[in-house]
Amino acid sequence: MLEALKKNPKFTPRRGPVVLCILDGVGFGKYADGDAVLAAHTPELDKLMKECPMTRLKAHGTAVGMPSDDDMGNSEVGHNAIGCGRVFSQGAKLVEEAVETGKLFEGEVWKKLVANVKEHNSTLHFLGLFSDGNVHSNISHLKAMVLEAKKEGVKRVRIHALLDGRDVPETSALDYVDPFEAFLADINKEGFDYRIASGGGRMVVTMDRYNANWDMVRKGWEVHVHGNGDLYKTAHEAIEDLRKKTGAIDQDLPPFVISDDGKTPVGAMKDHDSVIYFNFRGDRSLEITKAFEADKLDEFDRGFRPDVMYAGMMEYDGDLHAPKLYLVNPPEIDRTMDEYLCATGVNQFAVSETQKYGHVTYFFNGNRSDKFDDKLDNYMEIRSDVVPFEQRPWMKSAEITDAVIEAIESGKFRMIRLNFPNGDMVGHTGSMDAVLVAMGALDLCVARIAEAVRKAGGVLVISADHGNADDMYEHDKKGNLKLDKNGAPARKTSHSLNPVPCIVYDPASKGEYSDELKTGLGISSLAATCIELLGYEAPEGYDPSVLNFK
Repeated sequence: MLEALKKNPKFTPRRGPVVLCILDGVGFGKYADGDAVLAAHTPELDKLMKECPMTRLKAHGTAVGMPSDDDMGNSEVGHNAIGCGRVFSQGAKLVEEAVETGKLFEGEVWKKLVANVKEHNSTLHFLGLFSDGNVHSNISHLKAMVLEAKKEGVKRVRIHALLDGRDVPETSALDYVDPFEAFLADINKEGFDYRIASGGGRMVVTMDRYNANWDMVRKGWEVHVHGNGDLYKTAHEAIEDLRKKTGAIDQDLPPFVISDDGKTPVGAMKDHDSVIYFNFRGDRSLEITKAFEADKLDEFDRGFRPDVMYAGMMEYDGDLHAPKLYLVNPPEIDRTMDEYLCATGVNQFAVSETQKYGHVTYFFNGNRSDKFDDKLDNYMEIRSDVVPFEQRPWMKSAEITDAVIEAIESGKFRMIRLNFPNGDMVGHTGSMDAVLVAMGALDLCVARIAEAVRKAGGVLVISADHGNADDMYEHDKKGNLKLDKNGAPARKTSHSLNPVPCIVYDPASKGEYSDELKTGLGISSLAATCIELLGYEAPEGYDPSVLNFK
């Protein structure tokens, strides 16, 4: 158990709670064209930014533990950084280092997977997100593993490609599939049998999270494991045909299966095969992992369950020890804000809807599923609608707001944290009109929370985990707007590299700190900021808060 936090002699806590409001995917755009945050009608946010102490925080690249500042941030690493007050090397960086040094291939798990298929003359399968978005996976890691498999004499490899179009341009699938098919063709010239076997859009198959829609996982199981689905001779043919039939962008393309004869799938999984799920991020990895590993599964009927050796790229949940086998150790995040506040006896409340519930709990707590204290930690999940987010861009913002206001008015909680998913989840759809509605809905909710905080005599800290809604259109390197084939602005569905706001609304301020907040910091500074506003000193080693005490 950690020691209790020391009181901050420079600050007397307010009568009401500290409320940390995370506007997921809301940043400061680099370009006016496509900045839905700037374009939206948000009178409350505009007012708060104008009248309150405010600064900009870094939310991407090395500031959140990614390999370089060319790497976008994401909700996982963002909430890790916010919750623990420091920066840890994250999945992308850890896997990159393990691949480059060869440590991954020297590990016991890799050796077991390879030995299994060589002993049984079976197949090594790779399943995961097929892009270089570096948020959930990186195709370079897959390529390195395929080359190592060849080097070690694995004769048969099958790849199950989840199409991205979310962390990369929305119709870029063939930019990854075609070169990879050529890469495999070169390997096959040397007497190997390496193929893409199945695929589908990441928002249709396999990559569900937080138990929001297990039918996605069922569809993935059917195509990847059983080889049941629409049959095509190549992934290229499948993608082109499904685009014509559906008009969908990559993330929403239906599943497909590869077959040479139009009858038999080339990559159905069988007993004694080895399977690597090569995504390194946990939230969209746990359900498919459970489908492979659980002895009993209630969520759907798996039918034939082949006896395979399954491993993940990383351990996706340290409490659940899922998966049982993994290739790279995850970051060991300790001393989180939640744990310190529990050690200090501070009652806390965390709330979001399903899509981001795990972010204000699991990721915020350093990838920990369990509570630190059952009495002091209070969590609420509001079930998300299972519809395309552009159809209901307000999502559950009103319900989250209701829960937060009730928590504020109850007087039970000193620290409240919430996540509004709209800017990110609707931003990923690429629909500018929908994001404008989403931002308008958020603004109404922020106004309600700010008023509740004012009445309770509390403090409201508004920030974000990364940008998205602020960058809805593609631009070239010179900053010029890109156009699609119809002459319309080319839609962007990925996160941005832009900074995010940090607004401190403290209506009961007695002038203990300057109106000028510190600059040049990252979102990891939010933990120390909240701790100081609660009347405590930030723990040793935490990144500095944004507050300049007088």
